[in-house]
Amino acid sequence: MIVGAGFGGYHAARTLSRLARGRAQIVVVNPTDHFLYVPLLPEVATGLLEPRRIAVSVPETLPGVRLILGDVDGVDLAARRVRWTDPEDRPAQIRYDRLVLAAGSVNKVLPIPGVAEHAHGLRTNPEALYLRDHMTRQIELADATDDPDERAARSTFVVVGAGYTGTEIAAQGALYTDVLYSRHPRLRGQRPRWLVLDVAGRVLPELDERLSRTADRVLRERGVDVRLGTSVQEATHEGVRLTDGSFVPTHSLIWCVGVRPDPLVGQLGLGTVNGRLVVDEYLNVPGHPEVYACGDAAAVPDLTRPGQLTPMTAQHAERQGRRIAQNIAASYRQGRRRPYKHHDLGFVVDLGGVQAAANPLGVPLTGLPARTVARAYHLLSLPGNRVRTAADWVLDAVLSRQTAQLGLVPPPGVPLDTASPERVVARH
Repeated sequence: MIVGAGFGGYHAARTLSRLARGRAQIVVVNPTDHFLYVPLLPEVATGLLEPRRIAVSVPETLPGVRLILGDVDGVDLAARRVRWTDPEDRPAQIRYDRLVLAAGSVNKVLPIPGVAEHAHGLRTNPEALYLRDHMTRQIELADATDDPDERAARSTFVVVGAGYTGTEIAAQGALYTDVLYSRHPRLRGQRPRWLVLDVAGRVLPELDERLSRTADRVLRERGVDVRLGTSVQEATHEGVRLTDGSFVPTHSLIWCVGVRPDPLVGQLGLGTVNGRLVVDEYLNVPGHPEVYACGDAAAVPDLTRPGQLTPMTAQHAERQGRRIAQNIAASYRQGRRRPYKHHDLGFVVDLGGVQAAANPLGVPLTGLPARTVARAYHLLSLPGNRVRTAADWVLDAVLSRQTAQLGLVPPPGVPLDTASPERVVARH
């Protein structure tokens, strides 16, 4: 039984299916029927990729795995049962022999007045689709008004968080809104305003300073106002008040400050560290040899950095899922159990256009070489839809960007403080 079909859960199921060869029943419980390739969400939000390109079907790509659509709301460790509620609010449960907790993470919401009500995240396809429509709508409404103050507010976009997601959405979003402006004659001669806020001293603080400087330069060249050491003090319908005392009129607050483990983890009654489930180096939950955990939901010891935990990244979650599958097979005397140990292979940050920052195997790259590495990495990491994704990239290089609103996701469908926006949308 695998809870969650994110990077950890999907790759655990995929590896187990290969190792079991039909000798075991593998069940995945997930609110949607697909694995979502989260790193490419900024490209969905800016109209470069269609949302189904990064939604890899579980039934199609894991034919030997049983998929249960449901929102897991409880685990009875003593009885070895998982409880869930399906998309039509019907409760059900199933017994397991081995359990993999790969519930992933949700938006981290800080106790700042107004943020939960007025900000929107970028963790799911519904959020990306909503943001794409929202940016388009704001520019169209800016064109429709003759009030200069309203036009300025609707053309201002504030991103909180200068990590991977925040930097990418600001860099690519600035290009997208420039395209929108160019298609409205009344707005020509002006530019949308983008701000990136972060309490850190530099953008991409987790990366090498050379890559950080590259991203900072690209943002500023595109007119993005990068304000470091600054965050949001209060959010209102009219705009945001910043910690430096200034007020920015805006209708667009994009929240990219990080993630926290899925609330399911806190309901299990097991040990946690910073909200993440405690596991040993074999990804086992102490005291429960039949229970495993990986990805953002698990506090996995980093054997390459004694005393620390592995970062909450897709790279680690994917490899942890594979290791869990191998260790589960070992528990049935197929192979032997091994600890999880992985050295980071580097990171890629796609800044749109021909710009990117990457450090594959520790080698810092910028510009077109980094862009090539970034796209090659994403294609190799995608477990499906590679040809369609590459085709979208080619078409974007030779055709104009499509900007029409779809109107599929209303604002109530993507509340920032909901455990999983996909679950909310699925029930409407």
